Amino acid sequence: MRIRTLNRIVCIAALVAISSAVRPIAASAQDGGIALGTVPPSAPVRSLDGKPLQLSAVVGPGPALVEFWATWCPNCKELEPAMAAAHAKYAGRVKFVTVAVAINESIERVRKHAAAHNMAPTVVYDADGSAASAYDAPATSYVVVIDRAGKVVYTGVGGTQDLDAAIRKAL
Repeated sequence: MRIRTLNRIVCIAALVAISSAVRPIAASAQDGGIALGTVPPSAPVRSLDGKPLQLSAVVGPGPALVEFWATWCPNCKELEPAMAAAHAKYAGRVKFVTVAVAINESIERVRKHAAAHNMAPTVVYDADGSAASAYDAPATSYVVVIDRAGKVVYTGVGGTQDLDAAIRKAL
């Protein structure tokens, strides 16, 4: 009887451990990416007219919001109203940079999408994934907010991020 009870406890504990390990994680702040408090790295990107740039030169010291996105990304689409509202509220105080990932994208497609959707003023193209890799971007819709000191104060993934609260951390 004691062995049967012990086996049952072990089985239940194993099931709890497995179920918590495989359950889906809701998209929210700090789901991965570069560590908070670090200075974001630079990486080669391209302007939408194809000129090579360094992401650090585009982003500047801060405050800044950087989003890794794609035209085909449903979370990015869901995040668009929050991005537009944040840009309207903080334009002139926060630099907004969107980094188009090159997965299933061409620079021409990104250029057309940016023009048609009135995106943030600075859109760059990550042709070879260097920027996504440098920022350790876990997915599209990945947002990084950088404060005045040039340090990362927020990272998040998903279409329902509270960008206003994230930006307030940078100001």
